[in-house]
Amino acid sequence: MTMTVHLDVVSVEKRLFEGDVAMIQVTGSEGELGIHPGHAPLLTTLKPGMVRYVMADGVEHIVYVAGGTLEVLPKGVTVLADVAIRGEDLDEQAAEAAKREAEAQMAATSAHELDYHQAAMQLAEAVAQLRIIRQLRK
Repeated sequence: MTMTVHLDVVSVEKRLFEGDVAMIQVTGSEGELGIHPGHAPLLTTLKPGMVRYVMADGVEHIVYVAGGTLEVLPKGVTVLADVAIRGEDLDEQAAEAAKREAEAQMAATSAHELDYHQAAMQLAEAVAQLRIIRQLRK
């Protein structure tokens, strides 16, 4: 019997997933994290990237998050995302357009540090979405 841990993936708008999983992989502020049943308690911020979870039967699911918080407790794991989109619902053309726009803004921004920072965040989100789309194609 495969050991599982309870996972909740919640965005500001809705709950994307609630159930028991065998493994979770997320992009934390300090890098990639793998969470398995019995993991030590943890609280960390999430960077734009993926939440990958594997069900007990081996079926894998991917959710894009634009940032948020990961909490690991003995009773379960919670992902509180600013924005969360199922991987299969990502729009490649929109992500490519957002990437081009962010790159153009960064190239044009000189003295406005805030504008540059916002463009850099937009670029990171678009690149993360494109990475997930390409990973799902494989």
